[in-house]
Amino acid sequence: MSQHPYRLAVIIASTREGRFAPVIANWFTRHAERHPQIALDVVDLDVVRPYALRHGTEEYESYAKRIDEADAFVVITPEYNHSFPAPLKHAVDLLHSQWQAKPVGFVSYGGISGGLRAVEQLRLVFAELHATTVRETVSFALAGALFDDAGRLHDPAPAAKAADALLKQLSWWAVALREARATRPYGG
Repeated sequence: MSQHPYRLAVIIASTREGRFAPVIANWFTRHAERHPQIALDVVDLDVVRPYALRHGTEEYESYAKRIDEADAFVVITPEYNHSFPAPLKHAVDLLHSQWQAKPVGFVSYGGISGGLRAVEQLRLVFAELHATTVRETVSFALAGALFDDAGRLHDPAPAAKAADALLKQLSWWAVALREARATRPYGG
């Protein structure tokens, strides 16, 4: 493992009013903060407002810079109608080279499928952008019932184990690809 932390952008995909995303994001970021090799940047699309971003504006440039500076990504996504939220697709499509040769992991939530159908579609989107998705995921089926009113998991062990597996895999790819990009810029 590199002695320098890698920059992990955690992208919160949901922008709906009354969204459950902050509960999942708070749990995941608290867990990820325990890993000293990670420097977190939380990119909340409800704050970024991707539909309002216009090329050349300060807001667009700020968003593009955050994605470009990331060594890896974790997308926290719900599943809406067997897919992922439209603002996420727009936020991804706004950029291209900033995603290339970087790993992407997923934390999903939703109904009975736990958001995994959204994740499978996102794998196709990121493959087109020359990003590498990792196999390990964290998935919360029927997520609302898994957390208490304070946002704590009733049974944290399974999710912590899944998150550790995801972060271990993501860390390997983040450092390996960061070193590869530094040695030989990617030209996809």
